[in-house]
Amino acid sequence: MLVLTRRLGESICINDDIKIVIQSIKGHQVRVGIAAPRQTVIHREEIYQRIQLENKEAAKLPSELEPMKALYRAMQEDKPSTVEAETT
Repeated sequence: MLVLTRRLGESICINDDIKIVIQSIKGHQVRVGIAAPRQTVIHREEIYQRIQLENKEAAKLPSELEPMKALYRAMQEDKPSTVEAETT
């Protein structure tokens, strides 16, 4: 991990398109501004971790729905065909 010291108003550049600026310092809190392209996804760590957990839980969901899928398929197979033969 790279550790840098910055003062109020100073910045850190990442590649050519991301800039992090120290906006304010109040006690133990540091407010940072981040300038990055729109397609760059930026989250606070606690939000990112919650998103990752929810994604893992969502990935488990399909296996829990297998009994419902099987029931639905069985119901579809038991339905009479809705296509009627054309009479002339």
